Amino acid sequence: MSNVLVALALAVSSAAAVGAPRQGPIEVMVLGAYHFGNPGLDRNNIKVDSVLTPARQRQLETVAHAIAAFRPTRVMVEMQSDAPDLGIAEYTRFDDAMLARDANEIVQIGYRTARVAGLKRVEGIDEQPKDGEPDYFPFDKVEEAANKFGQKAELDATNVAVAAWLKVFGAAQKSRTVAQSLVALNIPGTAVTGMDSYYGLLTIGDHDNQAGADLNAMWYLRNAKIFGKLMSVAKPGDRVLVVYGSGHSYWLRHFAGTVPGYVSVDPLPYLKRAAAAK
Repeated sequence: MSNVLVALALAVSSAAAVGAPRQGPIEVMVLGAYHFGNPGLDRNNIKVDSVLTPARQRQLETVAHAIAAFRPTRVMVEMQSDAPDLGIAEYTRFDDAMLARDANEIVQIGYRTARVAGLKRVEGIDEQPKDGEPDYFPFDKVEEAANKFGQKAELDATNVAVAAWLKVFGAAQKSRTVAQSLVALNIPGTAVTGMDSYYGLLTIGDHDNQAGADLNAMWYLRNAKIFGKLMSVAKPGDRVLVVYGSGHSYWLRHFAGTVPGYVSVDPLPYLKRAAAAK
């Protein structure tokens, strides 16, 4: 075949590839984050240093470029969206001014990485109960049952390891870079990324009032619905970056690694590269 024909064949095949739909499994990278804005809404809360300082902003830019090496085709965050495509309108207004004033990890990691990756849309896949729907984290019912059945000591014991881990994390993040903190928060099987504290609640209650089991079931349900929203818009061949509170990591990675057609991608190699950057 002449050089001209070879070049023509390559051009045709390249054009066909561009026009063809992507194939292959959907890759999902779940990046567990801590709450940069200190909202104080969790069972355990830590006070973190401001990420709006110039030094922290440079660190976050390093994180975004490291994560963007995953080449995400979609970025999904812990925010609700009523749009049919789950798009977040706020992202269309994202700019440097928003980065300078909004400490939320959705903006600082999610939006920032999407911009580095050249994405026009960020999707919100969070699930929260509407009026008349069940509570996805009925911890008040667990506390009521523990008090009723004399199980307060057992309930307190489920939180000891988590509280201790977060105390160390909170102190360490002051001298760590953001990337180093994210590395610590994305190691599987720790007190905050494992399920020991949740499964310890299974004993709370009695044979009829199984409040601890109910909480575990509802927590699973919320995360299943979150992943279901991801599935509703993801297409074969997509590479999806999911930026979510680290407490969701276990179940979201479970779905990414076990649902047919999906592959779970470990964020640690990318975060470690950011942590090693000067």
